[in-house]
Amino acid sequence: MTKHKIAHTTAPAMAMTCIAAAFGLPCFAQPFEVPGCSGLPGYSQLKSAIAQATQAESSGLNNQMWATIVNRDGVVCAVAFSGTNRGAQWPGSRVISAQKANSGNAFSLDSSSNSNGSGQAAGLALSTANLFSAVQPGGSLFGVQESNPVDTGVAYQGLSALYGTANDPMVGNKIGGINVFGGGFALYATGHVIVGGVGVSGDTSCADHNIGWRVRNILGLDHMAKTSTLPAVAGPASLFAGDATHPDNIIFDIAANPGGGTGISASGFGHPSCLNTSGSSTLPAVEP
Repeated sequence: MTKHKIAHTTAPAMAMTCIAAAFGLPCFAQPFEVPGCSGLPGYSQLKSAIAQATQAESSGLNNQMWATIVNRDGVVCAVAFSGTNRGAQWPGSRVISAQKANSGNAFSLDSSSNSNGSGQAAGLALSTANLFSAVQPGGSLFGVQESNPVDTGVAYQGLSALYGTANDPMVGNKIGGINVFGGGFALYATGHVIVGGVGVSGDTSCADHNIGWRVRNILGLDHMAKTSTLPAVAGPASLFAGDATHPDNIIFDIAANPGGGTGISASGFGHPSCLNTSGSSTLPAVEP
């Protein structure tokens, strides 16, 4: 089946009116307007953020990284890398970063989910790191990792020379995919409103988590802390690990299973530790 890329509408890069600001969203200029991505970071903002976050985090293998942003519908808005060229970071991590962005967005909620006695009054954020134990056999979300496959026609279309540029062929298309280790997050704008997801990949899953966390913070899309009028957005780390300042942070609570096989997570949302693992002590707290 032929894939039809959503056409880009050209617009002057430095002369855009940010309508999104009227709704409390950050104002980001893009070299062109991607339908459905208004108010979300464009290529240059993501490129700068992934470079800053990668430089700030030296855990894991200290590799270069890929990053992807999707909107609330899973449409790819931007793809970038931190290295000097597209081969400076693992080529396979381009699509994985998009999977993680899709997953972080796909399994997180804001207060709009709450109506008629159902939903989450304050929202509920699940990072991809929070999904690891839940999708193992016997876990509460077992099987979800098979539920939304990557659209390979979107993932691998176009010229490789465009990968990680402002004209990456994934941009403007729905990528799909579920990833269940660290590196993917929902994006929360002012007012605790979900506007999409961000994913990073290229190192150990724990380092991916830390770098992705920093990218979200640099972009100013981690508005999850309690305000004078809004309760804090909940997440596994705030609910089960007592970490209200990092609600969807990675949780290291997996103990060896005496019966063999996958380890047992006390919370049900734990993640394995990694080579040269760094904890959350140096990660910035989420914003009000």
